[in-house]
Amino acid sequence: MNKLFPCAAGFVMALVFAGTGLAQDYDLVINNGRVIDPETMYDGIANVGITDGIITAITRTKIFGKETIDAAGLVVAPGFIDTHFHAVDPFATKLALRDGTTTGMDLELGATSVGEWYEKKASEGWQVNFGTTSSLNLNRMIVHDPEVKITEPVDFSNAPGYLNESAKDGVQGWSVSRSSVAQMNEIFSLMDEDLRQGAIGVGVGAAYMARGMTSYEQFEAQRVSARYDRLTSVHTRFHLSSQTPAEAQLGLDEVLVNAMLLDAPLLLAHDNDYGWWENEEKLRMARAQGHNVWAEYYPYDAGSTVVSADFLQPDIWEKTYGYKYEETIYDPLGDRFLTKDQYHEMVKSNPGSTVVVFFPARRQWQDNWLRIPHMTVATDAMAGMGTDGKLLPWDADYNEYAGHPRTGGAFAKTLRLGREQGIPLMFTLSQLSYWTALHLGDAGLEDMKQRGRVQVGKVADLTLFDPETVTDNATYKAGENGTPSTGIPYVIVHGTVVVEDSEVLPVKPGQPIRYPIEDLGRFVPLDVNKWLDENTIGVPPQAPVDDTGAAVIE
Repeated sequence: MNKLFPCAAGFVMALVFAGTGLAQDYDLVINNGRVIDPETMYDGIANVGITDGIITAITRTKIFGKETIDAAGLVVAPGFIDTHFHAVDPFATKLALRDGTTTGMDLELGATSVGEWYEKKASEGWQVNFGTTSSLNLNRMIVHDPEVKITEPVDFSNAPGYLNESAKDGVQGWSVSRSSVAQMNEIFSLMDEDLRQGAIGVGVGAAYMARGMTSYEQFEAQRVSARYDRLTSVHTRFHLSSQTPAEAQLGLDEVLVNAMLLDAPLLLAHDNDYGWWENEEKLRMARAQGHNVWAEYYPYDAGSTVVSADFLQPDIWEKTYGYKYEETIYDPLGDRFLTKDQYHEMVKSNPGSTVVVFFPARRQWQDNWLRIPHMTVATDAMAGMGTDGKLLPWDADYNEYAGHPRTGGAFAKTLRLGREQGIPLMFTLSQLSYWTALHLGDAGLEDMKQRGRVQVGKVADLTLFDPETVTDNATYKAGENGTPSTGIPYVIVHGTVVVEDSEVLPVKPGQPIRYPIEDLGRFVPLDVNKWLDENTIGVPPQAPVDDTGAAVIE
C-alpha cells in the first residue's frame, strides 16, 4: 500500500459503481470525464451524477440529467481549496474561479466580528465557499488603536483604510505596541467570541507584529484557539530571515512547540523562503507523532504585502536581509520598482498600499515544493485592486487588475509545473485540495470532511481541467497581472456550474465553511494570581506583577 495514498479496494469499487442500478434524472451530469479522487486513489473514466449539491452517482453506466457536461478529455477533480485567500472581494473571487478555486478561506489575516462577517457574506451571496479565522492582528488594532473607529467586520478587503487610519498618529499600535495583561484579556475576549461564532481558528500575522507581539501573547493566542480544538494559522515572526540569531526557522519553533504542548492544529503560512527545508522536516516528524500540523506554499519567486510591513523597514530589509529596494520592491499600481526614498514616501502617504516583493533565492527551491507530501498549495491571493488603488467591480476586465499574478494563476501554474516535471497528477491534486481538506477535517471541521474528494455522498465542489493544456497566464507585467488561467473550462460549487466554457457566470452558490455556533464561549482570562497559584508553591505569598513589558495601564 502506498503510505501517502491509503485506500481500500472494496471502497473504490463501491465508488465506481455507485448509482448504476438507479434509473433517475440528476440535476447535473458530467459524462466521460477522467474522475480522480486522491483519497481512494481512483483514476478512471466515469460519469458523475449530482443532486441537490451532492454527488449521488459515479458510474460507467450512461446517466441523464437536467444539465449535462461532456467532460471528454477533461479531469474531474475535487475543487481546489485555498487556505490563504485574501481575495475576499467579488472581482478577485471571479479571477480565482478562473484558476479553479471552489473554496477560499483567509486563515492568515482572518477577520474581526466573525459572526457578522459570515452573516454579511451569506446575505450578499458568494461565488465560492467562504471562511475565516479570528484575526489577532486586527483585534489588536481594536485595542491598541482606539482612535480608529471600527463599526463593521474588518477583513482584507477593507483593512487598508483602517491601517492607514491607525498610522496617522505616527504609531501603529497593533504592530509595535506590547500588550499588558489587561489588553491581552480584551483582545482574547474578542477572539473567543469569534470562535464561539464558528471561526475556523485564529490567524496570526506575527511578522507584522514582530516588535509588538510578545512570545507569551503568541502562546496565549494559540491557547484561545486550542480551547476549541481549532487551528492557528501563522505567518511566523522571523519569516524571510537567513541570519542568526533570528533565523526564520525559529519562528516555526515558537509556534510548533506551542501547538504540540496544547495538542492543537497548526498551519504554517507560505513556507516559501529560507529555512523551508528545516520547517518541512520538523512538521513531518511532528505529524509522525500524531500532531495535526502542516504548511502551505505558492509557486512564485515573489510575494506581496502592504508597504508598511514591519519587515520591510531598512533595519531589517537592508541590514538584516541584505536586499536593495530598487531590485526587490515593485509597485504594481505605478508599474515601477521603488527606490528607498520612494518606499519611505509610500509608507508615509499610503501605508496600506500593496507591493510585490521579489525573493531571488526562491527560484532554486520551487521545484522541491511540488514534491513534498502534505505541503499544500495556498495562493495568498490578493484583493482585486485596480490601478487607482480601489476595489474593482465584479464585471471589470481582467486586464484592469493591478496586483500579484498568483491571485489568478497559482493553481494552474502548479498543474503546469507538475506536468512539465512529471509529478503524478494524483499527488498534485492532493496538494491542491485533498490534504487541505484532510487536515481541516481532522481538526473537526465537518464542512471539510465533505470536500476535497470526488466520492458519492460528498459535496459536489469540482474543478474540470485539461491536463495537457492547463496553464497560468498572469505575469508581473502591468496589464497582465490578471490574465486568467486557461484549460479550466468548468468549475462547480455545491452542484452549481459557476464557470462554464471558461466564463464566470453571475451565480452565487458558495457555502459558509465554519464550525457550529456555540451557546457559550470558552474564554478564560489571564490572571496573575491564578498563574502564581498554579506555578509556584506560594510560600510566602507573592505580590502579583504584570511582567509583559507593556506600559502600565491606568
